[in-house]
Amino acid sequence: MTVTTPTPTIDPSGRSYDPVDLSSRAFWATTAADRERSFAQLRAERPVSWHPPVEDALMPDPADPGFWAVTRHADIVEVSRNSEVFLSGKGVLFENVPEELLEASQSFLAMDPPRHTLIRKVVHAAFTPRQVRRIEDSIKANARDIVSELRAAGSGVDFVSHCAKELPVRTLSDMVGIPASERHAVADAADALVSWGDEEYLAGRNPLEVLVSSQMYLHQVALSLAAERRENPGDDLFSALVHAEVEGARLTDAEIAAFFVLLAVAGNDTTRQTTSHGMKALTDHPEQRAWLTASFEDRIGVAVEELIRWASPVMTFRRTAATDYVLGGAQIAAGEKVVMFYSSGNQDTAVFDHPERFDLSRDPNPHIGFGGGGRHFCLGAHVARAQLRAIFDELLTQIPDLQAGEPSYVAGNFIHAVRRMPVTW
Repeated sequence: MTVTTPTPTIDPSGRSYDPVDLSSRAFWATTAADRERSFAQLRAERPVSWHPPVEDALMPDPADPGFWAVTRHADIVEVSRNSEVFLSGKGVLFENVPEELLEASQSFLAMDPPRHTLIRKVVHAAFTPRQVRRIEDSIKANARDIVSELRAAGSGVDFVSHCAKELPVRTLSDMVGIPASERHAVADAADALVSWGDEEYLAGRNPLEVLVSSQMYLHQVALSLAAERRENPGDDLFSALVHAEVEGARLTDAEIAAFFVLLAVAGNDTTRQTTSHGMKALTDHPEQRAWLTASFEDRIGVAVEELIRWASPVMTFRRTAATDYVLGGAQIAAGEKVVMFYSSGNQDTAVFDHPERFDLSRDPNPHIGFGGGGRHFCLGAHVARAQLRAIFDELLTQIPDLQAGEPSYVAGNFIHAVRRMPVTW
């Protein structure tokens, strides 16, 4: 682990850093409400601001001058959609990640055209209407079973381990055909890839070793599945991935393994964290819960969008400027890092009326919970929405008096993660 040092006030070239702290571990260990006060100040006064390098638990770089923080909704959308200027190929995470691990863990998320275009097309070809229907049928069945199991476990259990984390694990397993014996090990490895900066999770382990070993395990699972599906194709997404072809191209083993890592992480966190944050919000705002349950089928579609906005499960992603560019009045130089703060954009008063209010009827709701659009918009957004519709349907039907207690959060600047949350009924 790195040693904490005082935050510098100027970069090596003599530019002043913004006085608002977005870089320290201490900032990311505060509450979302505390962080929002800093974001609100920046949105109002300096929507694109220059900051020192993030306190890096993984890979400090003495030559790193810092990053531009993009906090306003409109600017986040502009960065997301202008992928000619704002590139992903040098990494999309706030922290520096070893280059050899980028594509191996982030697949086309950390690519630029033309490679990004081709691989995304191949992956998209596997998400056929038939696959989607099969996935949605299994999601509903899994949600019913999970909430039944939660109810059987009894009042007072941890909601995260007994409910929120279960549906993404089972959905992923059904999508790609993961054997039951490997399901929880895959989920644990996916957890590690977003929790390596959390001291409690690490429990003294080296973060880079945790990251590498978890990624290697997921690659082994993916390569084993790919070999099996080539010989014995089935009716699952992995079989479709192995055999999908676009413009004469198929995914290589390395590309399949990298996509599996991305799928394991991305397919877990949006649903898992939104389920936990959403259950807490429904407990804290009983009038919203009553509004939803009064006509669930008619209202859950719009409600899901507010649940995602409220949770903002993915808090940050970054890009690297390919050329000089003026954004939000700031002059960004080629090669400089640009970090988008989605949790800030989802609280932007220029876009959302009273964003501090949890309002399930909010419509329109142009949240950026799945990114700001463009080439890297979340491919699995429809699957996440289907999972959220199904799990809240079962929760509000099977355990209508469920009450969430105080959550314990995972410290970090990537995922707005709930570690534990007791529930009673």
